[in-house]
Amino acid sequence: MRVLNLVPNSDSRFFQQQVAVLGERGVDQTTLTVPGRRDYEDGETSGRSPLAYARLYPSVLGASFDDYDLVHANYGLTAPHAVLQPNLPVVVSLWGTDLFGKYGWVSKLCTRLADEVVVMSPAMAAELDTDAHVIPHGVDLARFQPAPQDDAKNRLGWRDDVYHVLFPYPPERSVKDYPRADRIVDTVDGELDAPVVLHTVTGVPHDQMPTYMNAADVLLVTSRREGSPNAVKEALACNLPVVSTDVGDVDARLDGVTHSHVCTSDAGLAAAVATSSERTSGRTAGRPPAKSASNGPANDSTESTRRSSMRPDHSRRGRASSQTRRIARHSRHRSLARESPDCGTSAAAPAGYTVRITILAAVRLQATTRGGLT
Repeated sequence: MRVLNLVPNSDSRFFQQQVAVLGERGVDQTTLTVPGRRDYEDGETSGRSPLAYARLYPSVLGASFDDYDLVHANYGLTAPHAVLQPNLPVVVSLWGTDLFGKYGWVSKLCTRLADEVVVMSPAMAAELDTDAHVIPHGVDLARFQPAPQDDAKNRLGWRDDVYHVLFPYPPERSVKDYPRADRIVDTVDGELDAPVVLHTVTGVPHDQMPTYMNAADVLLVTSRREGSPNAVKEALACNLPVVSTDVGDVDARLDGVTHSHVCTSDAGLAAAVATSSERTSGRTAGRPPAKSASNGPANDSTESTRRSSMRPDHSRRGRASSQTRRIARHSRHRSLARESPDCGTSAAAPAGYTVRITILAAVRLQATTRGGLT
């Protein structure tokens, strides 16, 4: 199978993981990126003009006449390029800010014209008026494992006599709301018996992030919008407590996890950070839920996805039929959220990517059987 990937930033770590895993499964991929300066690893478009996105379309149009089997738009603002090319079936994957942000209307419009849609959480699926597969990006559980906190702090040169709060995003990203995180830590710093330090960690190699996760006392997420934040899943895999605003699927992921909290107010976030930092009963029990989520019924969900992807109403391009797919939308969203694996169990092949392969293969097969490909 040959897939044409569209993505704002090919350096995104979860996009790279997706490409690597699909490649290991025999998927031949070519990636086209938006011209101009890239900003952040999740594809946010700060600093990119509409003209930069428009400049991508001629390349997509030309590539659509090559012998690709389908085009996979990763992130909503690459979706118009995918649905406007005339030749290939389309899979659109939305990441979170592309649906809940300023240009969410673009993503919503394009999902109506796609053959298949992948989102990160049930909340995202509920925003759409077409069926969507809920398949969060995977986490490498072989890389993100618990390790002795003292050893991790020594490796980073962090002091033992302070509380360490981890903020794993660039401070300048408005959607992550660093000023709120800084305000929360300032509040907590005056309440505990030791100093509290806020660490903003960005731009470090991904294989070093487990060290930061294991050295920290708590992960703080103050985002205004998210889909299914990988930082939360990675923290859970390292048994690091998480305190977060109520965004994306975080509330479901932290359900029943000790020392971890979802809060809406500054006072609640500060109290939760203080409680998590001062805990005396060890780190959180986050890894078992992470493992149980990743060990979901992958085979069943793959078969379910295959059946849904190959419904009779899929034409080669799916343009007219996808606009009329409204059958039991909310119940289907719940079913997909329950059946699709949430994160990966191994470095080589996170289970969610297996389902992605099935989606891509089913779209290709549908196009072939209806005379769209030779």
